[in-house]
Amino acid sequence: MDPRKQRTLDRLLSAAEQLFRDRSVDEVTVEEIAERAGVAVGSLYNNFGSKAGLHAALVERALEADRQHMDRAYTGTRTPLAQIYAAAEEYLQLYLDHPEYFRMLAFPRDPGHYPAGRELAERLAVTVDEQNRRLVDALVRGIDSGQLRRVDPRETATVLWAAWNGIISLGWRPDGLRQDEPQLRKLLAAATDVVAHGLLHRPEPAADDPAN
Repeated sequence: MDPRKQRTLDRLLSAAEQLFRDRSVDEVTVEEIAERAGVAVGSLYNNFGSKAGLHAALVERALEADRQHMDRAYTGTRTPLAQIYAAAEEYLQLYLDHPEYFRMLAFPRDPGHYPAGRELAERLAVTVDEQNRRLVDALVRGIDSGQLRRVDPRETATVLWAAWNGIISLGWRPDGLRQDEPQLRKLLAAATDVVAHGLLHRPEPAADDPAN
């Protein structure tokens, strides 16, 4: 692709990402997007066909970024538990690299009334389900191998996603609860630790314990 064309595409997508952060697709105008991108309105239509086409391209980028991050987490060289910790880390990295992509996946907005909106919302839901299945699968494998205690893997996956979403969203709070990147990493690890190991104190076995 011509580098100038690629720069135009990237600028339009970046501008749309910023504007859709606080307002629905219906509310944002093509003029605002073009102005934020520093290009003519015609460039938007020439490259994406419409505002809906631009939004669809942004959703595709979010889905692909999410897949790439999660692929790095669920590698065959890691144990199931290590994959779960890595998934939390990669999910945070997705937020750090592209806050709006994280918002689109974790806290999807009402797609509005434009024609392709509902279809895009459904595709986002499918991707969320796919990533949830990967986490459930890691939990199942951990249970079957004896690394994890027997829990309901689907319920546990839901607890983990809810905890991760809540913790990462602290990164954009406007008040004293706002957390920076190092603290977000610590909190994610702490939340995963609680799920993995529980809160109940388990005394160390005695030195003469045959099971030791």
